Amino acid sequence: MIRIGWGVIGACGIALRRMIPEGIIPARQAVLRAVMDIDEERVRQVGERFAVRRFTEVEPLLAYPEVQAVYIATPTIHHAPQALAAIEAGKHVLIEKPLAMTADEGAAIAEAARSKGVVAGVGFMMRHHGAHRRIKELIDDGTLGTPVMGRAQLSCWYPPIEGAWRQDPALGGGGAFIDMGNHCFDLLEMFFGRTTEVHAFTANRVHPYPSEDTALATFRFQSGALGIVDTLFNVPDDASKNVLEIYGTRGAIRCKGTIGQGPGGSARLIALEQKGYAAQQDRGPARATRLRCGQVNTYLAEIRDFSDAIALGHPPTCSIEDGVWNMKVVEAAYRSARTGCAVKLTEE
Repeated sequence: MIRIGWGVIGACGIALRRMIPEGIIPARQAVLRAVMDIDEERVRQVGERFAVRRFTEVEPLLAYPEVQAVYIATPTIHHAPQALAAIEAGKHVLIEKPLAMTADEGAAIAEAARSKGVVAGVGFMMRHHGAHRRIKELIDDGTLGTPVMGRAQLSCWYPPIEGAWRQDPALGGGGAFIDMGNHCFDLLEMFFGRTTEVHAFTANRVHPYPSEDTALATFRFQSGALGIVDTLFNVPDDASKNVLEIYGTRGAIRCKGTIGQGPGGSARLIALEQKGYAAQQDRGPARATRLRCGQVNTYLAEIRDFSDAIALGHPPTCSIEDGVWNMKVVEAAYRSARTGCAVKLTEE
């Protein structure tokens, strides 16, 4: 088995909380070689904790010969220049979502990766969740009949924090929608096909920072199904159950807590076939079957998938092209919110 040497750029945030301990360290296909962060004291602690080389600048990490792939988890404004530098150095790159500040920046990363022949991908790890993969199977095998509509929700309480780059669109590209909503519509696209039209609304209902704390968008997908995404920075964590609902002509799947960073949550299938119109529309308790999906650590699955893509020479599950498309939908949603009009998208 080929083991890929990994370097982490931006090692003291989500990388330290999730990706390093849950993804890179336990993956048999991967080995952590180096970490980088501008916070000298914290990156020293991270380096000592995992017994790896540590850096406070990107260039020395990229020059370190034992690093074949890098995971980039810095503020969004740095994604494109750091990814381009890594690609120029011949490194494979896995970039946290959102891929970049703009779709054009993302396209430049994709073109550079193709030119250099390196593997590049984006961190939509929720595609690997056991429940979400099972939902995809049930849609594809016709269990739900014709897909009609889906709803995905991801919210949290995110009060003003000094220096928080997600609260400044100049550093993060936007707020709740680009930070969390993009996960949601990426999942709906996994089930229904790519977006063909989006109509979005954003607002600052509670918090005074420049990024939006409230976002809702409706979607039309290639399959003809419709979708709703609501994502908020202003609702207490326990008040929002991060629901995922998928509806079809033969039933529904309802999930709680599968959208998020953890492998847990619950998913239930309500599958039935209604032959005729019931005028009374008595809605008694539906027979719901708990879906057995298996506990999949999404970060571990992501690193395994990406390392295998490098070793076997094929695109990862979440390719760089997926990241570019995601940015196009994000931009269309923000344009819709500004103009008050629906925006149509076409694949080039």
